[in-house]
Amino acid sequence: MKIQLLSLSLLCSSPVFAQDVTLINPFEVPTVHEKATIEHWEKARDFLQTQPGYVSTQLHKSLQPNSTFFLINIAKWESTEDFQRAISNMQKVIPALELDGVKNYPALYEVIRN
Repeated sequence: MKIQLLSLSLLCSSPVFAQDVTLINPFEVPTVHEKATIEHWEKARDFLQTQPGYVSTQLHKSLQPNSTFFLINIAKWESTEDFQRAISNMQKVIPALELDGVKNYPALYEVIRN
């Protein structure tokens, strides 16, 4: 399966919001691909943190060995537009990660309650 870390093609048609947005990107990762997936995430992080609108990112690893989502990336961006532009730029310089069994489910979220 071909994946591009942090990629969200569905967002291309989304409206641009003026508030901060949060990317939540859970990953299904077979144990055999853990190291390669994390290394690819680090390359993506290193590139994305240089882009306008980047706020922060953290990669979380499940404490339960049988969880569906072994890794979850949570990133903050100043706007949907900044995120989309950064992903487009990243796709030009970092090749897609192709590993059998690795799947991700990225989506942007906004805070609606505190």
